[in-house]
Amino acid sequence: MFINHLGIMRTCIFSFAAAVIMTLLSGFTSNAQIISGPHGSDDMKIGVAGYSYREFSIDETLAMLQSMDVKYLSIKDWWLPLDSTKEQMDAFKAKCASYGVDGYILGPIYMKSKAEVDRAFAYTERYGIKMFIGVPDYDLIDYVIAKVAETGIKVAIHTHGPDGAAFPSIYKIMELVKDPSLGVGCCLDMGHSVRSGEDIAQIVKKYHKWIYDVHIKDETAPSKEGQTWEMGRGVIDFRPIVKALRKVGYKGVLSLEFEKNGDNPHPGVAESIGYLRGILDGTK
Repeated sequence: MFINHLGIMRTCIFSFAAAVIMTLLSGFTSNAQIISGPHGSDDMKIGVAGYSYREFSIDETLAMLQSMDVKYLSIKDWWLPLDSTKEQMDAFKAKCASYGVDGYILGPIYMKSKAEVDRAFAYTERYGIKMFIGVPDYDLIDYVIAKVAETGIKVAIHTHGPDGAAFPSIYKIMELVKDPSLGVGCCLDMGHSVRSGEDIAQIVKKYHKWIYDVHIKDETAPSKEGQTWEMGRGVIDFRPIVKALRKVGYKGVLSLEFEKNGDNPHPGVAESIGYLRGILDGTK
């Protein structure tokens, strides 16, 4: 009889202890530091510039974007040639959609003649969007402006920094186009901007009406010798930049352009996307 009472007492003690532990754990869970509401990165569209995966097929690229939950991709013509038919384009877009990815823009497309300008606009029109990234020769600017007026398709001119290529900065676009209401603006490459010694946050604040698209990346040095590096390892302080983008109400995509490790870019791309999300969350 004594042994039975002892067993019952032990059972009661164990049950009471278990209840106390569960109550404590429940309390810890309810007070845990969890996110309430949307992430700070949810108010920006995060994408990848197609050049980052230049050595990979579109299927491989889309699978890698899906693994990072990246939903936007700028499309290069090695995946979708400039002479693609409407049917081929529709199939391509359906493939992107099957991975949860929006091929949101085309280019950069280089244009050295009026015929090439016409081809770029027709290509974009068949694809069914209202903007592409383009790099026309300087003497074609007026013709590009006229095509924008004719078609309603805007052109975001890619900036190329201090390496001697066309359109080193947004200032050259502004000089040649003159009026931001004409539908010819800028695809601002932030890496090239910092290599040119430019204050990116101030450019965003002052000239945001000219900025249609953004290629975001980090650099090893704020000079012509700078090279692409994983975001967070380089010299660019992205905090004032993303704050400026929020302040001006930027609604476009932040597309990571990762020029490093062309044969194996994915680890660096993933690291950079994670860093970008962290910056966006931390500066909300």
